[in-house]
Amino acid sequence: MLISRSIKCPYCGERFKAEIDISAGDQETIEDCHVCCRPISFHIKVDYAGNLLGMETLRDDD
Repeated sequence: MLISRSIKCPYCGERFKAEIDISAGDQETIEDCHVCCRPISFHIKVDYAGNLLGMETLRDDD
């Protein structure tokens, strides 16, 4: 199941919409910023029922 979230890029500070696949459970993925094209590391937490518990976005070099 895909959900849409507004993300603030940890590099340039601009906001963009990201599609998050919560059906895959807890995950770590990398997606490029839609504005500055730098890699953002997404850390996604999902509960046993498939609900998004939290998401952290970090610079890839952190």
